[in-house]
Amino acid sequence: MLKVPKSPVREKETQEATELLSDEDDNEIEEEEEKETKKALELVVVEEGKEDDEESECEDGRPAWGNKLQYILAQVGFSVGLGNIWRFPYMCQKNGGGAYLLPYFLLLLVVGIPLFFLELAIGQQIRRGSIGVWTYINPWLSGLGYSCCVICFFVGLYYNVIIGWSVFYLFQSFQSPLPWSQCPQVSNGSSTLVQVHECVQSSPTIYFWFRETLDISDSISDGGGLNWKMVLCLLAAWVIVGLAMIKGIQSSGKVMYFSSLFPYFVLFCFLVKGILLDGAIDGLKYMFTPKLNMMLDPTVWREAATQVFFALGLGFGGVIAFSSYNSKDNDCHFDALLVSLINFLTSILATLVVFCVMGFKANSLTQRCVKENVERLLYLIDMGSLSHDLVPQHVNLSVASTADYNLIYDVVKSVRDEDFDTLHLYPCLLENELDKAMQGTGLAFIAFTEAMTQFPASPFWSVLFFLMLINLGLGSMFGTMEGIITPAVDTFKIRKEFFTVGMCTVAFLSGLVFVQHSGNYFVSMFDDYSATLPLIIVVILENIAIGWIYGANRFIDDIEEMIGKRPSQIYYYLWKYVSPLTMTVLLVASVAQMCLSTPTYTAWNRTLAKEIDLPYPSWALAVCALLIIFALCPIPIVALLRGLKIIGNEPGSGVVPLGYEPGITEEPGASANRTHHRPSILRRNGYTLAEDDDGSEQTSPSVSRRIYRESESDAGSPSFEFAPNGLYGLGYSLAPEDDRAV
Repeated sequence: MLKVPKSPVREKETQEATELLSDEDDNEIEEEEEKETKKALELVVVEEGKEDDEESECEDGRPAWGNKLQYILAQVGFSVGLGNIWRFPYMCQKNGGGAYLLPYFLLLLVVGIPLFFLELAIGQQIRRGSIGVWTYINPWLSGLGYSCCVICFFVGLYYNVIIGWSVFYLFQSFQSPLPWSQCPQVSNGSSTLVQVHECVQSSPTIYFWFRETLDISDSISDGGGLNWKMVLCLLAAWVIVGLAMIKGIQSSGKVMYFSSLFPYFVLFCFLVKGILLDGAIDGLKYMFTPKLNMMLDPTVWREAATQVFFALGLGFGGVIAFSSYNSKDNDCHFDALLVSLINFLTSILATLVVFCVMGFKANSLTQRCVKENVERLLYLIDMGSLSHDLVPQHVNLSVASTADYNLIYDVVKSVRDEDFDTLHLYPCLLENELDKAMQGTGLAFIAFTEAMTQFPASPFWSVLFFLMLINLGLGSMFGTMEGIITPAVDTFKIRKEFFTVGMCTVAFLSGLVFVQHSGNYFVSMFDDYSATLPLIIVVILENIAIGWIYGANRFIDDIEEMIGKRPSQIYYYLWKYVSPLTMTVLLVASVAQMCLSTPTYTAWNRTLAKEIDLPYPSWALAVCALLIIFALCPIPIVALLRGLKIIGNEPGSGVVPLGYEPGITEEPGASANRTHHRPSILRRNGYTLAEDDDGSEQTSPSVSRRIYRESESDAGSPSFEFAPNGLYGLGYSLAPEDDRAV
């Protein structure tokens, strides 16, 4: 007979089951039936020891990370993305340099780390994707998981377009000189070649971005057809993602070794190179010189909170999906602190690199400004419009420095104040150039590319840079796609390979809207409206679900049982009060900003050769609203369907929620005296019952929560099925009505 360790069950039921078991005559069981019975029981029996725990994980068919490093790299690759390279430096520059770092760090401590720890712990404990996790917590919250999937789909659509842009620039980098280092020349109708006017009016890097890469239209209403170069690059990006994800973490986990570590190698190379550039120190001084008065601006705190929120990938479901492949005893608290610290330090490292490059770029532009204005000054002196006496004697205009020119500028402006504008002289200040912030795509595809044209061996640095962008993007895409694939596979029990290929195909076809000539405007639209507001609402509901519905103390107890040590009690107050309150303030501020400001987008004007702000047309505003509605509508829809009992856990409904195995209930009040125990097997009236391993009344994805019944058509051959009510185990049906959970 198969031995199993004993566990506490209701005394009466245990006694009855033991009597039945003792009355059985083992000799009457045929050898073939005994083998089949043992084979079925192996699905629920968990032996003592580490080896058996690992074997159980293998038996439940759920993959596991090859090692801890692979998992950490996956979480780092997901949280550290393109936003660390362009958004964090831009926010730091915009909001007062060093003064922005303090609000960001404080909000990381009170919002970022607690919520990141929450998602890691809940994914590891329940071992399901976002849909299964929130159904486990409360069936009425199932829609949260579906909303996470919708948001991941929206974000993945445009995020992979950015990877496609990087692929295009990567291939363009294998030539010298770089194609964006100088303006193209065209014939003016005669034998003379002249530079393109649009390029001369802007710059070679700006022209290459808007005209050669995007071939952008003048407005969002002018689609202009597909840009076939970008279509092919988008296809390549989705093929890479599909191949990396097709086998789940067995394939994507190994890719993480390269995609997560390579960007750090490139960032360190750029940091060393950047510090040696002229003007790099000026950029670093600008970064670390705090504008303390800006800390009193509520906008700085709101944008810092938003950056913390997106930096760790909260609400997407990717964090939950990755942690669901961990063993139950993994120290997820340590993981939360480690990944959050790595994310913060990566943002600082990237900001150092960006400000070195920006300092170099600003220094180059300032020197160019001085050269052009000195030439203008000499022309005015030669024409007699200015007196040479205005030039200080110690200044040699042929080799004038920035300080020399600005001194002359101040003197001329004080003397010719009335008609100064007619002279067309302009100040050349390094601070002014540093204040001209380039955000988003502009920072990566304009500012960096312009700086790299000044590097020795510029094609080499360009290849490194865009390889880094591709790897950063892929790391985030893996987490985003896992936030869709894992919940879908867990819930609907479909083949991961088929679903991954189908998902990538649908996403590529849907993403064609981003590679038409107006596609960049749709990228900005999705970035602003499809994720920001819905993600904030989703995370607030997640926080409330754990802190108030499931119970913060109960969740802390579960973590203690899971990892073997109790988290600090401060998490109780953070999950229950501080984090939801802070996120609610952020939500109100975001909604107020949307309502008080006119929604606009930045469009490229071919005639003026510069970007201008345009209001969204009415149809585009409708699309923005639909993006928010589609992302959030699964939450009330699923709750409504459960309220109408179209889906649910009612007895006889025939609906088995999420494929979860049912368990047995416990006596009222037993949770207070609960002790960890192993499952036991009881046999009664043709049933083989696996007792719940923690006595919880909640559904559980654990393998040990399956019940088995002998098939009527093949007596003695056990088969498994769910309990009649679809939620609780057989113990629910056996318990008195007063003891049953509602």
